[in-house]
Amino acid sequence: MFKISSSQFNYQYRGRIHFPYSIGMLLAYVKSKPELSKNFQFKKTFVFRDKTEEYTEQCKDSDILLCSCYVWNWEITTKLAREVKESNPNCLVVFGGPQVPNNSEGFFEKYPFVDIIVHGEGEYVLENILKAYLNDKDFSKVLGIETKDFKNSLQPRINDFSDLPSPYLTNLIWDLVERRPGYQWVAAWETLRGCPYLCTFCDWGSAIGTKMRKFEEEKIMKEIEWFGKNKIPYIDCCDANFGIYKERDMGIARKMKEVSQEMGYPTTFHPTFAKVASEAIIPIAKELYDAGLLRAVTLSLQSLDPTTLKIIKRANIKFDKFSELTESFRNAGLPTYTEIIRGLPGETLENFKENLETIVSDTKVDHLLIHNCGVFPNAPMAEPAYVEQYKIKTISSPIFLWHSDVSNRGIPEYEDIAIGSFSFTIEDLKQMFLYSWLMIVFQNMGILEFVAKFYKKTHDLSFINFYEIFIDFCKAKKTIFSEQYEIVSQYIEDGYAGKGWNFYDPDLGEIYWPIEEATWAKLAWDENILEEEILLFVGFLESKKDYRSGIDLLQDLVKWNVFLLTTRDSNESTKKEIFKFAWKDYFSDSSQLQETQRMYSYLNKVASTDGKTWSWETIFVGRWETKFKIYPSLLDDAEQITQSV
Repeated sequence: MFKISSSQFNYQYRGRIHFPYSIGMLLAYVKSKPELSKNFQFKKTFVFRDKTEEYTEQCKDSDILLCSCYVWNWEITTKLAREVKESNPNCLVVFGGPQVPNNSEGFFEKYPFVDIIVHGEGEYVLENILKAYLNDKDFSKVLGIETKDFKNSLQPRINDFSDLPSPYLTNLIWDLVERRPGYQWVAAWETLRGCPYLCTFCDWGSAIGTKMRKFEEEKIMKEIEWFGKNKIPYIDCCDANFGIYKERDMGIARKMKEVSQEMGYPTTFHPTFAKVASEAIIPIAKELYDAGLLRAVTLSLQSLDPTTLKIIKRANIKFDKFSELTESFRNAGLPTYTEIIRGLPGETLENFKENLETIVSDTKVDHLLIHNCGVFPNAPMAEPAYVEQYKIKTISSPIFLWHSDVSNRGIPEYEDIAIGSFSFTIEDLKQMFLYSWLMIVFQNMGILEFVAKFYKKTHDLSFINFYEIFIDFCKAKKTIFSEQYEIVSQYIEDGYAGKGWNFYDPDLGEIYWPIEEATWAKLAWDENILEEEILLFVGFLESKKDYRSGIDLLQDLVKWNVFLLTTRDSNESTKKEIFKFAWKDYFSDSSQLQETQRMYSYLNKVASTDGKTWSWETIFVGRWETKFKIYPSLLDDAEQITQSV
């Protein structure tokens, strides 16, 4: 009997780690073939990054090593494979997964320890590799593979999934993993494969621009029951367009809700909703959200610039329709998040700033996420002709996996990110990052949200101009804001110099934070200091623009802005303040600001002064539930003080 070892390394997230789902799918299928099952012994899959020496030792008598390769495990996987080949030269090393390049020129010279690379879906390909291995080890007729000697045409995609056993329902997945005490397993999960869209920045398992193929509903429903029975807390749905099949996906949502409520698991379901979102998604999302399974709904834009959208082959809903859609989700009680990619070809610094102005002016957008533009090996954006046409420049950057544990990381992993194109320079990109940070932390997440809205409403000062004055303030005055500005400025310089994006602050917890979350947490650490220093900035702005708003009004405005934030040092169960002006009415509708006292109150969303607990509840998990701030419309102002001041 031949021994097969396998690897699918992943990172840990506060005691959670992903099952090796891809390896599980492959082995569940080949184990269903009697000839292969009786001739091959399938050992546990290597997933923990701190055990490579032990894994290498375990492979000294392995006949085959299967490696599932992703951007987050390429370096550690190649290290393992190299060392296995050195200690066991006869071991057949097979690489597959999204990180294996279709354009493989020079691959085998760089990675001579790899014997076979697999392109495309792997189930049928692995079956044929193993059949050839049993016979004469002549792989030249196996479709979908490449060696240093030949490259075969692709294996046709699988259209009928009925003969693909589930690694969950067969319980094979438990045979493949080492059950470490204190760890919970996250389940990657498919209900379909393929994506009809052609976005050039995307590589959805090399399946963009392909027909979507669905798994059988009976199997899907049984897998949901398996998740509940096996107490799997987090389901990471790998579909590119969940919700695109309305009736089917509503059935999945209902089943997920039913099992979660009956068994207590799963506790979180994370889908990527259909690229062209619509109100049709609302009932599906509502079903999941009401069960506590869904954090927020993705409404991705990537860009608002028409030239950029054409270049990346992306069709967006028009923004007025998008604005209506975000309002519909808000009215349904569903939080949303909008994603933008920074560094797409066609984008300029000026139109990027204009896009940010448009987005933050839409008050119904709950959360804003802005990412660097990754250039993945098999994405259309990485094709040499595309790179040349749009003058795309990249650097190899240490990959950033936000909220992953700082410990047990093993060797660093890398991804290629865009740092230039025909439309922007790296200096433009650095400015784009700075404006991204400003708009997320200070506007979208609330640190200066209502101060900026006040000046927009009373003086028609654009958000971009407001924050440009804020930058001047950071450069001119030593405050908590200038401290964070200096931190992020250095962070940007280091990031685009290829030094990585991990940000660690021991006050906040033993994980790597997105810089915007870390900035927000440090600014919201002490509400008295925050209030004092916002007032300093407001004075700076008033002087620079020659505004004369009055000190009483400004003090009340700043107090109002900070009152709406979930600050660390405010641990009362109910937050309550008396204001001199009717701010809720002013910001909730088009009314004029009334100088009349109001008492506003709301239930404090996180009442913990322990920094790590507060950070976790408010901005890690709580970001998607908007626990870091309160919307004015949700304030209780029943206890009004109606006499004029």
